[in-house]
Amino acid sequence: MTESRDQGAFRDPEAELLSDDGNLALLIRLLKLGSFINTPMKEGVCEPHDIAQTELKVVMALAGEGALAGHDLVNIMGMAPMNVSRAIAGLRERGLIESVEDRDNRRRKPVRLSAAGEEFYKTFGPELQKLSDEVLGTLSARERASLTRMVDKVNAAMAGWITSHHQDVKLGR
Repeated sequence: MTESRDQGAFRDPEAELLSDDGNLALLIRLLKLGSFINTPMKEGVCEPHDIAQTELKVVMALAGEGALAGHDLVNIMGMAPMNVSRAIAGLRERGLIESVEDRDNRRRKPVRLSAAGEEFYKTFGPELQKLSDEVLGTLSARERASLTRMVDKVNAAMAGWITSHHQDVKLGR
């Protein structure tokens, strides 16, 4: 085994996947982007606002999608149910979310941002602006417009995948 590594036989699995020009290479790049954004969001947004990353993700999901139940958040964000439950409990304790009634399914327990939660969400603006300038500032206006269209298209495809694989998930908007 050591001999083959010394002779250059060691393989780089990521490089092999990225050598594909198709969807697989792009998916790997998106996954890497999703991983890389966590540290700047944690340091640039979560820490100044004293909010856990999981809680921030729930706040942003509720701000973007409207009322969602815990299992919706689990399926949308791909997080462990216990982590989502803890985030909901922490946000509820801080008065940032509130329960709403689902008239179609009384067992479903959706939550939404409270008025205080909406105001709290708005306070992220300066940090999000600074972070977006640092991360996306090298893009031209044309590149940003193009990337926006592509991201919207990919997000729509992901939402479609989630709802087709998890029929009980209700996306708000």
